[in-house]
Amino acid sequence: MDSSPPSPQQAETRLVTSGRDTKAQKGFVNPPVFHGSTVLYPTAEDLHAHRGEFTYGRHGTPTTVAFQDTLMALEGPQCAGVGIVPSGLSAISTTLLSVLRTGDHLLVCDNVYRPSRNFCNGMLARLGIETTYFDPMIGAGIEKLFKPNTRVVLVEAPGSQSFEMPDIRAIAEVAHARDALVIDDNTWATPLYHRSLEQGVDISMQAATKYIGGHSDIMFGTISANAKAWPQIVEGIRLLGVCAGPDDVFLALRGLRTLSVRLAQHHRSGLDMARWLAARPEVARVLHPGLETDPGHAIWKRDFTGASGLFSIVLKPAPQKAVDTMLNTLKLFGMGFSWGGFESLAIPFDCDAYRTATKWAPGGPTLRLHIGLESTDDLKNDLDRGFAALKAAM
Repeated sequence: MDSSPPSPQQAETRLVTSGRDTKAQKGFVNPPVFHGSTVLYPTAEDLHAHRGEFTYGRHGTPTTVAFQDTLMALEGPQCAGVGIVPSGLSAISTTLLSVLRTGDHLLVCDNVYRPSRNFCNGMLARLGIETTYFDPMIGAGIEKLFKPNTRVVLVEAPGSQSFEMPDIRAIAEVAHARDALVIDDNTWATPLYHRSLEQGVDISMQAATKYIGGHSDIMFGTISANAKAWPQIVEGIRLLGVCAGPDDVFLALRGLRTLSVRLAQHHRSGLDMARWLAARPEVARVLHPGLETDPGHAIWKRDFTGASGLFSIVLKPAPQKAVDTMLNTLKLFGMGFSWGGFESLAIPFDCDAYRTATKWAPGGPTLRLHIGLESTDDLKNDLDRGFAALKAAM
């Protein structure tokens, strides 16, 4: 009998096999959905000692454990635990409240998700926590922004509208030398394409509403942390009382099982569409770190193993009415917030009002596109019609 240890499994295999116990599940492939709050104890002694694998529904069920085990397997050996919360914004707010206290100083990437900025400028400011925003491309130059009370650096790689790619490794080296934690919003690439905990990040958050869910039908957030930060996350989740509903946990676990095949298609289609758009006469610039011409391409190629279907384009100057006519002409690209589902989306945006460390001046109207799982030939035809309408309306 071969007694040698099994070879390490690839991410695609771990997504399929982790968090499954078919014997405990009476032979079924998927775990059941546990709808429950109260957990009964067999004896008074067990009750007094809180002895049992599960103690209360808010703290976890067999369904949540299956999800957590699967995501931990994807995050890699640096992951000490995964917290589950009701939304992506809840992952951000819960994380920041868990690791910051009154009098602390926080550094935040200027291209961060706008609700993250609103939380910092609103609730954190009221709690006496100061936030300084920095240029996403600052790299090791972030050292100049540190104060004696700087405790945390928050990055988003890449920014989910303007797509600058911060150098997380350089930022983490500076932060750790000053005993500060590094938090990464890893929603765009997921840990399948960006193992940020292996690159110096202490806490990796995701709006699992997006690619992990994958079907535009759940609200969900995850917080993955290394051994240093995990105790603070556990305490924060328990004290804040946040948890996700059992049906959303089940759907998120189902989404994880097919993440590798879906994200591979988003990667291929996204790059195909980005290159096609870069050659269009109506487009001034494509903001996609997977393109060789993008300023963040070298960092993306070093730190990421793939890209998702989300990127932006800068149109050549055109009146807003003409851009709106283009959007109204599109049939396959829906107009709606969020992304990461199977459908393609297009929305206009303007970062100028919520940038403080950098100036947003792209030179023309900007659209954020999510490339879904449709045929790229059909998507190109749809955009062809949209561009024709744009030109006709100018």
